[in-house]
Amino acid sequence: MRLQEGESLENALRRFKRKVQQEDIIKEIKKHSFYLKPGERRRVKEALARKRVRKKARMERD
Repeated sequence: MRLQEGESLENALRRFKRKVQQEDIIKEIKKHSFYLKPGERRRVKEALARKRVRKKARMERD
């Protein structure tokens, strides 16, 4: 990524951070930083799904 003409460093940094977040680069790096056994990966996935369902129910209730 290059600085655009007349762009401040702060704006370029903000643009870079937004692009990294949109492409889920950080999530991919964290995912590959350590190995999870298939069963453990399944348990984590199920736990996240339960958490999402609870959050959705709580949002609908309010």
